[in-house]
Amino acid sequence: MAKIERKYLAHYINASTDGEAAYVRLGRDLEEYSPELAANVEKKGNILGETSVLVTKYEKSGTVEPYYAEKGDPLFERLQAIIDGGLVLDDCNTDVVEVKLWEAETSGAFPATREKAVIEVSSYGGDNTGYQIPFNIHYTGEKENGTFNPTTKAFTAAVSPAK
Repeated sequence: MAKIERKYLAHYINASTDGEAAYVRLGRDLEEYSPELAANVEKKGNILGETSVLVTKYEKSGTVEPYYAEKGDPLFERLQAIIDGGLVLDDCNTDVVEVKLWEAETSGAFPATREKAVIEVSSYGGDNTGYQIPFNIHYTGEKENGTFNPTTKAFTAAVSPAK
């Protein structure tokens, strides 16, 4: 079996502020992006001396650092709006689509999962290499499967079978 190159797991963040999706692929200037899964683990011992372990949920988040601001980039505009407006609550909501580019495509679209998330800008400024806005993505766990077309940047939710 061949190893899958990292570039075939794509992450697109919705940079829109007006409700119309505007997906931007994460990765330029990033050497690494790895959403972290912090598991909630419950352990219980019984009177037999046995231990049961339950993983009850995951709290998923990822850090985008560095992120270099570029004029005209919708993600830069979204991040700058958060900084300038001191935006909080629902104004920081977005969604992220993870696309499995190693899977078979259908009409230019690949299997994908879209998950609601929240943007947290952690700082801004940076060194002499350019204006930087590192940020964190906090995933909510609310997911839907479907397909994503990298050319049109459109997510299509999977149709659930009728019950």
